[in-house]
Amino acid sequence: MAKAAGVSIKTVSNVVRGQGSFSAATRERVRVAIEQLGYRPNVAARGLRTGHLGVISLIVPDIRNPYFAELADAVMTVAAGHDLLVVIEQSRGEREVELELLRGERTQMVDGILFSALGLIDGHGVAASITTPVVVLGEPIADWPTDHVTMRNTEGAQTATQHLIDEGRRRIAALGALRGHQRGTAALRLAGYRQALAGAGLPYDEDLVLDVGAWTRAAGAEGTRRLLHEHPDVDGLVAFNDAMALGAVRVLGDAGRAVPADVAVVGFDDIDETRYSVPALSTIKPGLSDIATTAVGYLLERIHAANSTLPARSHLADFELLVRESSTVRVGADRCVGT
Repeated sequence: MAKAAGVSIKTVSNVVRGQGSFSAATRERVRVAIEQLGYRPNVAARGLRTGHLGVISLIVPDIRNPYFAELADAVMTVAAGHDLLVVIEQSRGEREVELELLRGERTQMVDGILFSALGLIDGHGVAASITTPVVVLGEPIADWPTDHVTMRNTEGAQTATQHLIDEGRRRIAALGALRGHQRGTAALRLAGYRQALAGAGLPYDEDLVLDVGAWTRAAGAEGTRRLLHEHPDVDGLVAFNDAMALGAVRVLGDAGRAVPADVAVVGFDDIDETRYSVPALSTIKPGLSDIATTAVGYLLERIHAANSTLPARSHLADFELLVRESSTVRVGADRCVGT
């Protein structure tokens, strides 16, 4: 290839890796040669030469969940900018599967791992056996001092609930709580919901807090059916993710409850579908690009400083409340309320 491009082997290597200084003409000659010869980098050879494969893993509970699909897209976009390949693994939220993906033989195929935990909530006794660099996406795991990157879950849920209060809603349900959980995303979003109620002088009614198990459309729909049967006076609903909110909106419509006139609804995550649902769903938009950029950056630093001790770092991405048709009759287009 170097001969075809009329440059040295080192120059070809630098152009391919985006390193060093060279002219636009040189870059173009190498690009043409790559295209004509059908060159593909040899990942195994690069690993032997540099000690790094240029491959990272992203572990998520369920790629069918729209949030995790969009998170994967954001991570892959950022990783491509660093010439990294991303292998996506599903854990189904099962602790033993997560542990196998974190410390099994397949970790030899990657330089580092971005890990969205669900089953593993306590790292005591297991963190020491995980030798691959890891950055946690989501809340920190107890007794595991590694980097974590997450969104402002409490503030986001508080903002969503406050928006409904500002719209005049007083019987506001929370969809997606996990009973008995003191840590994690659901607990933080429930805390934000409670803070907004307390700040407005509204009572906290446990009967309006629904534990639906899985955060899916079907679970959101079933929880909303139960809610309407037991508490027909509900006039607002904060769903802890958009999938549950979309399920809720469908059931409300089937029950003859107009959204937002009878029941105003806000979701969380700003998945793509929320822009096109009827009505368009108001939602909390997390900083996915910020999350992906920071997480990949942290992981690269850990990969390249594997033999040194880096302190555990924490990053909270900002969010926006996107006010759409499902929560107010006064909106004609997206109205953003930032942090």
